[in-house]
Amino acid sequence: MNEYYTVKKETEYTVVIEKSKFIAYIKNIENEDEAKSYIEEIRKRHSLANHSCYAFIADDKGLNQKFSDAGEPQGTAGLPILNVLKNKRLYKTIAVVVRYFGGIKLGTGGLTRAYGGTVSECIENAKISHMVEAVNYEISTDYDGYSKLLLGVEKYGFTIIDTDFNEKVKVFVAVKNEDKCLKDFDKMVSDIFKGNKPYKENAICYRDFGDK
Repeated sequence: MNEYYTVKKETEYTVVIEKSKFIAYIKNIENEDEAKSYIEEIRKRHSLANHSCYAFIADDKGLNQKFSDAGEPQGTAGLPILNVLKNKRLYKTIAVVVRYFGGIKLGTGGLTRAYGGTVSECIENAKISHMVEAVNYEISTDYDGYSKLLLGVEKYGFTIIDTDFNEKVKVFVAVKNEDKCLKDFDKMVSDIFKGNKPYKENAICYRDFGDK
């Protein structure tokens, strides 16, 4: 089963270390272009800042990774930020840390701890999504079957994505793409509809199952 974590919404965290102000931002992204646009947005918000360092992982496999020290000594900013994202398994996520220099040099070790620590604290304040590969099913039923389906979905912990009410009810359900869940879904439908299986597979995508 493929899965990853990301943040639900943009989160900000500010800390002052040896008179330097560090402001961390973390946000969900869909691709590298979105990451680059967000970096520019933060830089415009903080046009007077001394540094705007960042790291992002722009795909759901953790392969598309980029980072920048943005003028800080090499290896003291972007890489520590990236390492935090990797350790937390946060993919499709960008973190930007803005620094307003306060006049006291922190040294390479101090900078590394400051940038990595600020992002870690920002993540601790963020709400996390557990994104799991899921199969989306479309079920067509009458209103009596719909009532029974609601009970079954709740029992097995599946996720209803959408419902279309007309003469028939179409229910769109996301099921984790793992053998046990898929078999449970098939059994649930078969039990409710007495051996019939009025469903079809629509697509495979990632859904937030809220496990964390």
